[in-house]
Amino acid sequence: MKQPPCMVWLPADHRLMGDHGHQMPFLLLGEKYARAVKQGAQAQPLIFPLAENAQIPELLALVDGVMLTGSPANVHPSHFNEPVADPGLPLDPERDTLTLALVQACLEQGVPLLGVCRGFQEINVALGGSLHQQVQNVPGLMDHREPKGAPYEVQYGPSHPIRLVPGSVLETWAGGPETRVNSLHGQGIHRLAPGLEALAHAPDGLVEAFGVRGARAFAYGMQWHPEWRFSETPFYAAIFEAFGRACRLRQQQRLHAPESGLEPRPTVSPPSDNNKQGIGL
Repeated sequence: MKQPPCMVWLPADHRLMGDHGHQMPFLLLGEKYARAVKQGAQAQPLIFPLAENAQIPELLALVDGVMLTGSPANVHPSHFNEPVADPGLPLDPERDTLTLALVQACLEQGVPLLGVCRGFQEINVALGGSLHQQVQNVPGLMDHREPKGAPYEVQYGPSHPIRLVPGSVLETWAGGPETRVNSLHGQGIHRLAPGLEALAHAPDGLVEAFGVRGARAFAYGMQWHPEWRFSETPFYAAIFEAFGRACRLRQQQRLHAPESGLEPRPTVSPPSDNNKQGIGL
């Protein structure tokens, strides 16, 4: 019997679509994220429409990884005890409710977790960190937003260099201590959550990537968008290849779990920032 594909859960955005005053709610997933999972991680992307927090354990039992995607909507600042600084910016409280709980569940159950842009910020907030709501207005920090109105090739093109922590798995993926990444975000890390270790920084010192200390499986987040034309950038492709390997390991464990239904613990050491033999490679 042919083995089923690895499956990766990508939570959907909640958005109103249509003309003003005549809108309907939609659940959306950007194609570029699904395509990077399908082709880069060699896994089947899927969504669970209207998934509720109480269902997270049973739904995680069906998948081999979770990718938290970017989104036009910001994480609601109430989750880090701040009022909304700009009411004109989009929010998605329904997604917040699901993803912040999903982060905790992934780490508890050893489910591979990849966070990109908003997803990177969600991991930080879920674990007790905070965000700058408007990085461009913080003294000493750059404007990390994309040039509005420019072609997507320009918006998602290399924007600034990042410095990677020596000996980290990101340095291995990038093939060196420094590389250039795209930049399309208004929010950014303010206080890094306990349990997270910064693995990359922008020239202004802003955290651009992190790993979860002591994670039972792949657990990394990055502020840039590696899904954008990932196959054209070896660094981006390496991220999804590593995520895919972690998902296949999870699948082996999941499919061979005892009939009791209990999740087996990983039989390999968790990825370590200073251990290049971790499953994140």
